[in-house]
Amino acid sequence: MGRKSQRKNVPMDLFDSDDDTSSISSSSTIRSERPGMDEVQVHKDLMLDQSLDALYEKRTSTREQALASIVDAFNCDLQHEFVEKKFATLLHQCLHCTKKGSSKETSLASHVIGLLALTVGLGDQAQEILEESVTPLSQALKSGREVLKITSILECLAVITFVGGTNPEQTETSMQIIWQMIHPKLGSNVVATKPSPAVITTVVSSWAFLLTTVDRWTLSPKLWQEIVTYLSSLLEKEDRSVRIAAGEALALIFESGTLEKFAAEAKESANNGSVKEGSVSQEALIHMHGLKSKVVNQVRDLSVEAGGKGSAKKDLNTQRNLFKDLVEFLEDGYAPETSTKVGGDYLQTSTWYQMIQLNFLKHFLGGGFIKHMQENEFLHDVFNFTPKKVGGRGSGMSSEEKRLFKSPNSALNKARTQFLNKQRMLAKNMNDGHYAATVENE
Repeated sequence: MGRKSQRKNVPMDLFDSDDDTSSISSSSTIRSERPGMDEVQVHKDLMLDQSLDALYEKRTSTREQALASIVDAFNCDLQHEFVEKKFATLLHQCLHCTKKGSSKETSLASHVIGLLALTVGLGDQAQEILEESVTPLSQALKSGREVLKITSILECLAVITFVGGTNPEQTETSMQIIWQMIHPKLGSNVVATKPSPAVITTVVSSWAFLLTTVDRWTLSPKLWQEIVTYLSSLLEKEDRSVRIAAGEALALIFESGTLEKFAAEAKESANNGSVKEGSVSQEALIHMHGLKSKVVNQVRDLSVEAGGKGSAKKDLNTQRNLFKDLVEFLEDGYAPETSTKVGGDYLQTSTWYQMIQLNFLKHFLGGGFIKHMQENEFLHDVFNFTPKKVGGRGSGMSSEEKRLFKSPNSALNKARTQFLNKQRMLAKNMNDGHYAATVENE
């Protein structure tokens, strides 16, 4: 990160610590008076400054409490001014917490890093978060097997890649790191241990979340078969959350039209009497269609399951609804439409990839979802969502924030333009895939 902090004693009135050793802190300078800001905002900023300072403390419980306070602050508001001043320090300290902290500390620090990425949105800072975090997060995954630690790191890696991944190689690297947690034969240097259902669910949902951002037509026939075969096997697992995650990932893969693309290539090769490098053979294509038929039968059975596997009734209803939608999609080509209430507005989705993105971010943000959907311009771009409510960040931005976020020549707006172009291209590919799937079934 390259920035060294001045050190001073931390006012620890907000944190429980009986450590008598001298405290060290970041370079934060707490101002008690800020012209034009009310006392509540001053107090919130003071708490954030003190929380950041507390991340330098030796006592683990103090750092955990500080991280929890930062998570709450980033959920309640988009902390643009704080991030503008303390971005590098916050990122550096959170990464440090993931290296040697407890499972809880690592989980909280990972969540803060993800929230930081969503707060800064597209641009150089999001790219820096990804570049600085991939290696330490990957190493942290190998340093322990605690479920809370692993699932939090995986979700963090997915979020920071979703925001900061500027090229396919970066996204594919993160997807491979995630996939290796349950399917190590696709990678190396991975200890072959049986993952828990919670880890499997998080891996599949995080991997599928990132799959929504890449051109799925670049999947090779061999890799397509391996992935679909493995996801098909997960549909047989006892845990419903695993089955649901696998079902969503399969829906996304079939929505992309990849199988139809392989079929078109095979037909072209047969007509021309030649086989393109990397294209699928007729035998392999027959096997792939057979695999799809197997998935359709599995999905149909799960859509009417009477119980017995799993336990919670809510999970059973979620499973039935998901797989009913998936059956309709695989047979008729129609993706489910959803409507989510956001304040006085409704956020609509009409594709699997949009629904998967929404569900993942809704889960990650938790109680901060509504606030971010109302005021976070990055999420507005992702979902093409414009809240009717007047207010939020746009109405209370300082002149400096307007320069950073609103100027047509700002790095953020340039990145947004690139992102929107990419979203339009992905949507076009999805529509083409939907058309191809429908035509095949007619």
